[in-house]
Formats: sequence, C-alpha cells, structure tokens
Amino acid sequence: MPEGDTVHLAGTRLHAALSGRVLVRGELRHPRLAGVDLTGAQVLGTVSVGKHLFTRFADGRSLHSHFRMDGAWHLYRPGQPWRRPAHEARAVLATADRVAVGFALHDLELVLTAQEGRLVAHLGPDLLDPAWSAAHAAEALRRFTARGSSEVGLVLTEQRVMAGIGNLYKCETCFLTGVTPWTLARDVPDPAAVIALARELLRRNAGRPQQSTTGLLGRDEQHWVFERAGRPCRRCGTRIRIAPQGEGVYTRPVYWCPRCQVGPQPD
Repeated sequence: MPEGDTVHLAGTRLHAALSGRVLVRGELRHPRLAGVDLTGAQVLGTVSVGKHLFTRFADGRSLHSHFRMDGAWHLYRPGQPWRRPAHEARAVLATADRVAVGFALHDLELVLTAQEGRLVAHLGPDLLDPAWSAAHAAEALRRFTARGSSEVGLVLTEQRVMAGIGNLYKCETCFLTGVTPWTLARDVPDPAAVIALARELLRRNAGRPQQSTTGLLGRDEQHWVFERAGRPCRRCGTRIRIAPQGEGVYTRPVYWCPRCQVGPQPD
C-alpha cells in the first residue's frame, strides 16, 4: 500500500497539472459513477489528507480517490501512451494539455466539497498536514498511548492513530528508534519521539518519488531494514530478518534487526 508521502506527491502533481483548468474530458469508470460526465468542469485543485485525495471542482463537488494496494494517478500529454492497461483506468481527467489517469482506484466517490470531512473523520492527525502543530502532536500521542496493549508496529500503521504511515515507514521507524515492531506500545520508551521521527521521515520524502530513510538515494542504499531480509544490518552486520505481522488482509511482511532492536520478536 502506498505511503502517505507517495499520496501527498501524487496530490501535489495533480494540483500543478489541473488546477485552474477546465476539463475537456472527464470520465469516471466506476459502476456507481458510470453516468457522470465531468467534461466542462473547472478544477480548483487537489489536496491530500493522509492517504486520501480530493480533487475539487468549481461547482462545489470533489472527486475522492484512495490508492489502496495498487492504485495510482499518472500524468500524460495528449496522445502519449499509458504505462498501465486501459482496463485498469478508473478516472480520466483531461485538459487541453494534460491527461490525468487514475488506475486501480478502489475507492472513488463524487461528493460535495463541504462533505469531504465525513470520509476522513475517522483518521488521526495527518502527519503531512501543512498546519501541523503541537496540538496535532498531542492528539497523535494520546491516540498512540490509548493503544498501549497493541504492538507498536500495528499502532504505527493504524490510520485512526495518525494518518500517513505504511509498512515501509513502520519498519524504518522501529529500527531507528531501536524497538521491534512487536513491542507493546506501552513499553516504547519515548512514544512522542517515535511519532516525531515518523513524521520527519515522511516530510523528507514528500517532495520526491524516492523514499529514503538513510539519506542516500543510490540503488539499495535507501533503507535500513525494509526489503533487506537476509542482508547484513548497515549498523552491526547481523542479518536482517523478516516475519509477518497482522491478521488476514492486514498481514504485512516486517523487517528488523534482531541485534539493534530490542523487544519481543518471533522465534
């Protein structure tokens, strides 16, 4: 599932490409929206809230989209070949000089802009909210500590606690704070620091397609533990391990260093 910084970047690019322009083509290829034609609508802009995107129109409506596991928005020039199959397209928003195609958007709704809040009211503070404040940090901490009996890896990716973190930043945040993802949230020494670090990692990467937590952008240099199972830890040389965490459709592969990170871990 895309991380919050990926969604934020997609929103920024959509905003730059479509904002202030009139659609010459506005197709929504979704059963509930098959009869909707957005041709002629003026785009006001696109904003991200956690992992949700809202493209707003001058008529007071917003197109809500969510990537889920494999969704994406691509931008093309008119006539340029698409990089994914046409049958995966769920939305096509075209202006005179740009074409935005939403592929595999499992959540797609057209709502009144004034009612956007009902779709994201359940979310915790958005770690990439440009208006982030001490109050946001305090609310995220309150929600984090309220789940003291849950594993920290699950708490970090619970969007009701704070919005934006996915599996990559969960693994990297746990490594950089020295706890295993199976550590109970109440046993994390400094949860406020964990939240602050997770937010900083997202912020560093929000403006670029590469997702680096090491500060390096070279191939195989970008992460400390994520997707490095069986390879030596960059700090101590111990082999990075991998194990599942979560249940059912929420199960994710977790990467960690058994030496650098303290706390419970699978046998």
